Amino acid sequence: MDSMITAAARALSAGDPLGALKRVALREDAAAMALRGIAMAQLGDLSRAKTLLKQAARAFGPKEALARARCIVAEAEIALVSRDLTWPVKALETAWTVLQAHGEHMNAAHARNLTVRRLLLIGRLDEAGRLLAGFDPSPLPPLARAAHELAVANIAVRRLKIKDAREAFSRARQAADVARVPAFSAEVEEAARVLERPAARLVSGGESRPLLLDEVEALLAAGDLVIDACRNGLRIAETSLSLTTRPVLFSLARTLGEAWPGDAPRTRLLVNAFRARHVDESHRARLRVEIGRLRVALQPFADIRATRDGFALIPRGSSRVVVIAPPVEEDHGDVLALLSDGEAWASSALSIALGASPRTVQRALERLAENGKVQAIGEGRARRWMVPPLTTFPTILLLPGPLPSG
Repeated sequence: MDSMITAAARALSAGDPLGALKRVALREDAAAMALRGIAMAQLGDLSRAKTLLKQAARAFGPKEALARARCIVAEAEIALVSRDLTWPVKALETAWTVLQAHGEHMNAAHARNLTVRRLLLIGRLDEAGRLLAGFDPSPLPPLARAAHELAVANIAVRRLKIKDAREAFSRARQAADVARVPAFSAEVEEAARVLERPAARLVSGGESRPLLLDEVEALLAAGDLVIDACRNGLRIAETSLSLTTRPVLFSLARTLGEAWPGDAPRTRLLVNAFRARHVDESHRARLRVEIGRLRVALQPFADIRATRDGFALIPRGSSRVVVIAPPVEEDHGDVLALLSDGEAWASSALSIALGASPRTVQRALERLAENGKVQAIGEGRARRWMVPPLTTFPTILLLPGPLPSG
């Protein structure tokens, strides 16, 4: 490799894309195109960067597998940043295998970290955790080590292991300080602020107050019956039940939980669960059926007792019932939670992350756009969706993923 290519690569690793472009801007060889592509990505021109990296991969040819693998990893990172979740994951796995075989452990670790970040976006925390389990980042350079610790911290946050998350964020800060890349240090600091922001509201005894993530973790471990309106589930200590696919039952459970220790009137249950404006005998009959189904589902957690005016929740072996709700109740909150990362998402990527049909996601985006909650940029297949600036909505608890299992 010639001196100009080496100097450009060093500039990129130090976070100086303009310095790299000064050295390779007029060159058309494969290595120069690859470096220009990475520089353009750092400057924010992702479309041009993607084109340059594709051209570089073709120019390297099949005999230069290592160089092609580097291009594929860079292209995968661009796809992740631009929220292109349809990008072929198998290509990244192949690139990781090539990098490992050639002893490029830093780039291999980066490829693995990209896979983990993608899994986090679509809520597959167990798979992400398995990829990082047992991996020792200490031999890696500071920047790669910081990226690894940031991934570890994000998994811990999503699993509500807040002590582990704080320790991982601290290690990520230390590594980022050693790397001396201001943009990455800022990314670590922004990611760590999730621990300082209200993530939910505690609704108990007719009162409501904001909760930080460590307070949510403590509440879930306290042994109370927690009705989680962020993830549509219930939990006592290590036992949990998801009602995500049974929204009527969850609505009834939440209404009963908010009324505890008193009873919830039948009228309120009908309005909350069925959106009934004019209650008739058919609604009352349906309520009896759904309460029966809920009573069966809640057997490990509580009993439901009929009262003169409605129904009351009687927890088993728990001192109280609490409801955790999002800090701000919004329609299509799961869509807003994903868009709150500030990136521009394609509707197809949102569909993959949420596990919902494209048409369902599109209807949600259109409704949110009508209310000024999201905005579209671009047209046709290039259309992307993002939240307007200065939003204060996001909560980590609305992001896709399983209920914490302790």
